[in-house]
Amino acid sequence: MESTVNITRSRKAASLALAAALAVTLAACSDDSDAEDTAAPETTDAAEETTDAETTDSGDSEGPSDVPTPIGELGVSGSLNGSGASSMANAQQAWRDRFSADYGVTVNYNPTGSGTGREQFISGAVSFAGTDSILSEEELDAAANRCGSEVLELPLYISPIAIAYNLPGVEDLNLSAANVAAIFSGEITNWNDEAIAADNEGVELPDLDIVPVNRADDSGTTENFTEYIVEAAGEEAWPYEPNDAWPISGTQSAEKTSGVMDLTAQTEGAITYGDASQIGDLSAANVEVNGEFLAYSPEAAAAIVDGSEPTADATDKVLTVELKRDGSVENAYPVVMISYVVACTEYDDAQEAANVKGYLSFMASGEGQQAATAAGGGNAPISDDLKSRVMPAIDSIVTQ
Repeated sequence: MESTVNITRSRKAASLALAAALAVTLAACSDDSDAEDTAAPETTDAAEETTDAETTDSGDSEGPSDVPTPIGELGVSGSLNGSGASSMANAQQAWRDRFSADYGVTVNYNPTGSGTGREQFISGAVSFAGTDSILSEEELDAAANRCGSEVLELPLYISPIAIAYNLPGVEDLNLSAANVAAIFSGEITNWNDEAIAADNEGVELPDLDIVPVNRADDSGTTENFTEYIVEAAGEEAWPYEPNDAWPISGTQSAEKTSGVMDLTAQTEGAITYGDASQIGDLSAANVEVNGEFLAYSPEAAAAIVDGSEPTADATDKVLTVELKRDGSVENAYPVVMISYVVACTEYDDAQEAANVKGYLSFMASGEGQQAATAAGGGNAPISDDLKSRVMPAIDSIVTQ
């Protein structure tokens, strides 16, 4: 029997029924440090080499043509602070570099991780946050109280979660959902286990201990990854509630996406999960979907969002999506996450409001999405259909 586990605000509070179907479409092309840290965000690492998207003339006075209110008319200036999901660090780097170059606004984004980003936004320490987990009902209420207005929760970054591994001599690896669950739960401990071998005929698997590496911090990537395991492998294989905190103690772990990838790269036999744009030279496993093994790609990431629906409590400001990871969406890579940007529709300071509105507009624009895709590694841009809902929400930010 097909089983679907819904990860929504209601899952963290109480069960809600799904809303009427409203498909979110995508073009087929395309986590947290200490919670006590509420200082202004640090900047991310230096930008990557200039891409075609970065060299396109956006027009300093107006900017992208596909935004409701031209950015050049908003009077953006000064600086803007945000923090949150480390998964979107590369995209944020590309966005802020381009936005700063075109409009002279210094954007600081600290990739603390999703949980800390949400905490810092709710406390008022930052103007916006990035999160791979949607806000719980309690968090949404607290955010609305902080804002004194409606809260925006907008899907602006869609990316595959790669199951990355360090296994010399094995460049192509197939993993069923059951084996992913068994590896990360500690049930399967050696790479030459017969269950793994059954999915990899003709591949010489080494007699080597498996070292699962998980996030040590509260991470939206962890929630999305464990949601996939439950939906695809079942609750018997993974008897833990999907959550942004890793449910098993005594494991090898590191903070942030960069941390788990670095630890895995340094540890022979290690395996981890994280945003595909940050796996570096590590290999990524193919995951089993309906009897076939599928590699991550922009198209396969796009397909699952295309085949999914809004959450039961989605609104015109809260554009959250219920991802179907159970194999019911054809040609869809199921280990995908949507990174949301959280902001207020009203700010006490008009300049802050203008800067947030301008920056989010750029992120959602075609130019912004192109820049993020060029800086990433398999992420998919939001579609025109999704953008048609995101842009009016951004335009609702009051700047006067």
